Parts: sequence; C-alpha cells; structure tokens
Amino acid sequence: MMLVVLVLTALALYFAQRNVAVTAERDLRENFQAEISSLHKVQALRHAALTERCRELVLKPRLHAALEDNALDLLYPTAKDELRDLMEDAAQKREGANSLQARFYRFLSSSGAIIPPPNPTEVGKLSKEAEAQLTLTTLPETQQIGYVLETAHTLGGTMNEVMAQPILSTETGEVISALVVGFKPYEVVDKSEGTGLKSGIWVNGRLHLPSLPTSTQLKIENDIAQAVSKADGAQNSFNITVDGVPQLLFYKPLNPGSLFPPAYEICVYSLANSIAQQRRLSWQIGGAGALLLLLGFVASHFIAARLSVPVEKLAVDSEKNRAHWREAEAALASTSEELERSARYSADASHQLKSPVTVLRTGLEILLNREDFKPEVYHELSGLLHQTYRLTGVIDDLLLLSRMDAGHVEIDSKPVNLSELIEEWLDDFGALLDSPDVTIEKSFPPELYVAGEKRYTSLIVQNVLENARKYNRPGGRMRVTARSEAGEVVLLIGNTGRPIARDAQKYIFERFHRGGTRSHVSGHGLGLNLARELARLHGGGLRLVRSGDDWTEFEVCFHALYPAPAPAELA
Repeated sequence: MMLVVLVLTALALYFAQRNVAVTAERDLRENFQAEISSLHKVQALRHAALTERCRELVLKPRLHAALEDNALDLLYPTAKDELRDLMEDAAQKREGANSLQARFYRFLSSSGAIIPPPNPTEVGKLSKEAEAQLTLTTLPETQQIGYVLETAHTLGGTMNEVMAQPILSTETGEVISALVVGFKPYEVVDKSEGTGLKSGIWVNGRLHLPSLPTSTQLKIENDIAQAVSKADGAQNSFNITVDGVPQLLFYKPLNPGSLFPPAYEICVYSLANSIAQQRRLSWQIGGAGALLLLLGFVASHFIAARLSVPVEKLAVDSEKNRAHWREAEAALASTSEELERSARYSADASHQLKSPVTVLRTGLEILLNREDFKPEVYHELSGLLHQTYRLTGVIDDLLLLSRMDAGHVEIDSKPVNLSELIEEWLDDFGALLDSPDVTIEKSFPPELYVAGEKRYTSLIVQNVLENARKYNRPGGRMRVTARSEAGEVVLLIGNTGRPIARDAQKYIFERFHRGGTRSHVSGHGLGLNLARELARLHGGGLRLVRSGDDWTEFEVCFHALYPAPAPAELA
C-alpha cells in the first residue's frame, strides 16, 4: 500500500509540475506578444503620419521649381521656409524631441549623392560619416526607409530613422531628386529595473538599445548577427542570458527591400519575474506533495496495522470471532468509502491520463492484429481493449466537468428537437444486451423544441435515461413524458426499482456517488452530476422528484422555443 501511495503521489507531482511549467510559458508568450502587438500598432500609426507629412512636402511647388530650374543655390533656402514646421527647434532638442519632428533633412541629386546645404545648422547637423550613409546608388522610385547610426564604429551614438521620398518632375514624371528626412526612432524604454519590454534597432552589425548597458549590448550583438543571418528576412525570437538573467529576444525586419542597409527591430523581454514565480509555485507544489505523501504513509500504515489483526483472527476463530469479523468488514467498508472520497479530489486531474490510455489502446490494437497468439490471449486482449474504451468515457466526462468548473464551456444555443433525441436514445437502449426486460411508456409530442447545443442536450437525456435503465428491475416499467409549460419544457423520467435511501438522496448529484448499492450495476457515479451541470449551463435544471414505493422519478427543465423552427433554421 505504501508503494501505491508513493507511485500515485509521484505521478501527481510530476503532472502538476509539468502543467505549471506549460501554463507559465504560455502566459509569458501571451504577455510578450501582447506588448509586441501594442508596440507595432503605435509604430504603424507613427509611420503613417510621417509618410503623409513627407508626401505633402515633396509636392511643394517651390521645391519643384528650384530643382527643375537647376537653381540648387535656392533649394535649401526655399526648403527652410517650407519645412519650418517639420524641424525640431533647440528647446525640443534639449527636452527630447517629439518623434514626429525631424532632426535633419537633405536633398539627393540625380546621381543619388547628397546636395551639400549652404548652412548645415539650419537643416540639422550631420557628421560626414552619417551623410555618407544617406547616399544612394540610384534615386528611389518609391519611399525608402533606412536607419543611420552616427559614430557607427562604437556603441552609443545617435540613431536616426530616415525616410527618402522621391521627387518627380512636373513635366516628365521622372524622378529628379529625393528628400531625405531624419527622425528620432520610436523606442520603448522600460523604467523598472530589469523587467518589462525594451526596444532598439540593429543595423550594419551594431545594436542601438539605450535602455541596456553598453557591456550588455556588446554581449548580445554576435547572437543577434547569427540569428539574423539565418532568418532570411523573417521575424523570430530566441532566449539569451544576460548577466545571469534569462531574456526573451524578438527581432523583426524594419525595411525589407529598401535601398538602405537592412535594419531590424530588437525587443528584449526579461524572464526573471516569470521564472521566479514558477519556482515559487514549484516549491509550493513540492511542499504540498511531501505533506500528502507523509499523510498517505501514516494513513496506509495505520490502516494496514488495524486490518491485519482482525483478518488473521478470522481464519481460526469460532462463531464469536466471526461476529468480530463482520465488525471488521464494516470498518473496512467505512475506510474504503473514506478512501473513495479522497480519490474524488485527485480524479479531476484525470485529464493527464488521456494520452497514456490512448497509447495503451494503440498497443492493444497492434497486438490484436498479430496472428501468432493463442485464442485465449486474443480474448484477454479484447477484454483489455474494451476496458480502455470505458476508461476513456470516464476521462471524457471528467474533462468536461473540469472545463465547466473552470468556466470554459460555452453553449452555442440552437433549436434542438428534444422528442427526436429521446426516441433515438430509447432505440439505442433497446439494442443493449444488458438492458433489463422493462416496459417503456412514452408521452410527448413528436416535435418538442428546446434551446441548447445538441451534443450537450443529448448527453443530458442519455445520462438520465441510462440511470433509469440501470437501476430498473426485470419486468419493471420506465415512463418518459415531456410537456411545454410557462416557457419551459419539462422532461420527466421515472422507473421502477429499488428506491434511493432518504439519507442518500442529498448526495446523488455529487461526483462518484452511486444511488444504488447493487454490485452488478456498472457505472462511476458521474452521470447525474454531469447531467445536472449541463442542464444548469443551458439555463435549466435537474432534480429528484421522488423516490419510494418501487418508483424513482427525475425532472429535467429546458428553455422552450416558440414556435418550432422552420427547416431552413435547423439546417
């Protein structure tokens, strides 16, 4: 018994730990994706606004006149007046510029080179190194996005987001120049220490992520370069460790197909809090498991010690000792009942058994397909396979109850012909070999429609009818009536047979409770509980009307539909 307790506790701890790990990883991915999605929505709105502003600027007639007349000495003075609202002023630079205000702008010649401004201060100062990064081999025919990092040979520096908008000739429609405008890129800087989402940009083999220390950026630059080289322009994510803290790193191309060097958005999300929480839950589960294991050992030792002495005496004692044996048997039954109640709490974890049962069934089916066994072996294997199907049915019921307990079952209400469901199940029960010889009395209209989901409504009817069939007596009766009243459809199912004890009636809807005590009646005590929960989920109910004098009757209530739906609705 101690070995059984040890194995069951170890299995429960294993599945609980695995479930905690899977749930924690799923929640982490969902939170990370939610933050990434919010960031991308903000960036999309910002890009749309910047694109519209740049498109309006390149349509200014004065700029076209200066370019088409080759009056390049008037180009920048003219642009100064036209672009005054776009450029950030000195106060904005000190306070941290709005990402919709430009830091600088330049014009490209027909060869793609920078047209030097007469006064760089008025159009935004740039180092020669940065201006060289703005030069293109050819003028763009469509808007191009790029990223220019000043002092690109070292970490730090200033990152600029560049938009190159083509300028078309008003006469020929050909590209004659391009306006290159630099903005401050949108970056997320989390103010908390070591947690939250941080974003930056990777371009030309260099990472610009100001919210991370310089040493940290140096450590992960090579990891990013290797991942990007294998990504082939696709977005992805991978785990990294920085200063002993695990991080989730996400990267996504920012300017695919651009004439500028390819750049990637880099987002870093700390996993420290998630891992700490998972460890706390693991310790709590481990502590609870250890306590349960200790209690199981004590209980099993106590039970074994108490039962061993009476069992030994029963083999050799007289009639008086037989009386003691009956008392010990009663105590054993009481103890067994207590163990069954304890098993109810662990039964909700039975969804973990579904995969092993499937594997077991597959193995049995493979063995049955072999032709080198004796007939009795095939008989035993068939019996085992039948038991796996019964076990699967119990597991499915428990999973459905667990989903309802968690609020994960939603009813897609549609018109359901209750009369048709009743007829189908009565026909099926008549074909069962173990059905008792009973007379079935029916009284309900041919088309009685209720609001619900057909598979769940069918399961309610099946379980209540099955209960009446199993606990009936040979030569007895089963009466099924249904009527519509006050916006409800009331289904009454009664059967002859041994009544339910009065003190047991309040427990019949509990899980694993058996209303009858006959050993030959199969079942697991889930049918009535599942039927009542599903009926409540449909806005109805299930109750015991009466049980006595060789008659037991249950009542199920559904929402009625008036009038009956047309055939098109049912389709």
